[in-house]
Amino acid sequence: MTKYVLKRLLHGAVSIILVVTIVMLLVYGLMDRTKIFVTDGNYNKQVNNNRVTYRYRRWEDFGYLDYVPYADYINELARNGELDEESRNEAVTIGRADDGSNDSELAAQYIKQFTDEYTAKGYTVTRLKAVVVRNKLADGGQPALFAYKDNSLLKRLWTYFADLFYIDNIHYVPDDVDIGKRGLTFTLYDPLKVDPETGAKKFSPAIIGNGTMNKYLLYFNDKFPFIHQNFLTIHLGTSFSVTQGVDVFKTMTQSQGSWTQSMITYPTGNTTLSADDLHTATYAAGSLESNPLNAGKFVDDYTNVSAVRVSMSRMGFSFLIGIISTILVYVIGLPVGVLMARYKDGILDKVGTVYIMFISAVPSLAYIFMFKGLGRAMGLPVTFDMDNTTKLMYVLPIVSLMLPSVASMMKWMRRYMIDQMNSDYVKFARSTGMSETGIFFKHVMKISAIPIVQGIPGSLLFAMTGALITERVYLVPGAGGLLIDAINQYDNAVIVGVAMFYAILSVLSLILGDVLMATVDPRISFTDKAR
Repeated sequence: MTKYVLKRLLHGAVSIILVVTIVMLLVYGLMDRTKIFVTDGNYNKQVNNNRVTYRYRRWEDFGYLDYVPYADYINELARNGELDEESRNEAVTIGRADDGSNDSELAAQYIKQFTDEYTAKGYTVTRLKAVVVRNKLADGGQPALFAYKDNSLLKRLWTYFADLFYIDNIHYVPDDVDIGKRGLTFTLYDPLKVDPETGAKKFSPAIIGNGTMNKYLLYFNDKFPFIHQNFLTIHLGTSFSVTQGVDVFKTMTQSQGSWTQSMITYPTGNTTLSADDLHTATYAAGSLESNPLNAGKFVDDYTNVSAVRVSMSRMGFSFLIGIISTILVYVIGLPVGVLMARYKDGILDKVGTVYIMFISAVPSLAYIFMFKGLGRAMGLPVTFDMDNTTKLMYVLPIVSLMLPSVASMMKWMRRYMIDQMNSDYVKFARSTGMSETGIFFKHVMKISAIPIVQGIPGSLLFAMTGALITERVYLVPGAGGLLIDAINQYDNAVIVGVAMFYAILSVLSLILGDVLMATVDPRISFTDKAR
């Protein structure tokens, strides 16, 4: 079994890479790259040469190309000591003429050096002449010089997978920064769990870092899954449109809604009403000295904290709705499917068949809106309010998700059982005098349930991905709408990241399904060779 699982994991990893490769080919190769500016309000504010340079900067952000402005090249030379401040100012100044006729001698020298160097590397060097109106430099018409080169698919893949995981370590803060003793501290009493009034300590193990990116690498709180770690950070891709500047994985897992405040005791000992989550503190160089507000709260540069919010994360909403609907599918669908097969052509079988045909024939969007209309007439909430969630808000999304899956479960369970009832081993059992009830429950139902069991891990895992249509109709702030938002806003990183997440869940669900099926049915073995 172990050998089989390792082999499937290897094949799964290859499949995931292929999925990401295909998605990148579609997104970066077939989609018009100018579409990313459709929802970019800043793009329309740019004019003349500023619009051109802004366009290339954003293409670099989205991963289309590598963009090198001439000014950055000169500034790098100055930082390396090749140019003093006066020479830097002269070298960085580009003349208004695009043929370089009015460049200074020093600027012409470094412009040629820049052009030769990047042309040799395969870059395209572009010079934008000044835009002059009535002998005056037009707004946004400053001359510009830059080099660019489209990123290859291999480079894009390598960059993506190389940055997929980050393992925090005590050398995250540069070694030339004096932060005191670097290292990890394990404590049984989390300093943030001290009662601000009595000073009493509360048993709560934690691992605190110094020199790491995150202050708290391991801690406990009262939010699911209750134990949290920051040793390993997953980067599925940084959003540039949907949730600007936030990683896809963090977008799916961070809390939502309004801030919720409580009495917070900061490392300096000051206690105040705040929404800061001190367990999320990350290093921000120089923040303690540059911001006077931080000086009254923090004792080091671990001052970048997130806010505590009142609602669950996108994945939390999707998982809660998905897991409840999945449980109901198995609780309702399996017994009804068994009874339909047991009493074939009876009243329950006929009613169940009509229900299956109805759900299969009617488009999902139609009956979801039908349920929404019925729910509104019954006084049930038909949209979500993140700041004031109630149990009734979950009823309609769960019902809409559950009913088609119940029909599918009934159909397949009935089919499997009827197929088994016509098998030779059933005829043999009848010939031995075993009762129909005994045959049905001891043999037929057990064997028929094997392919159903294989789908359980997939049902549980895909509850985290959300339901695209259902969440859209009921405005559920779940993970299902993230992919749609990314496609509508041409957010390439989110599209690739969500596709990566779906691919990982698919691989895991298949492997866990096979393992569970082999556990339930001892006849199935992944180690013995066929004879």
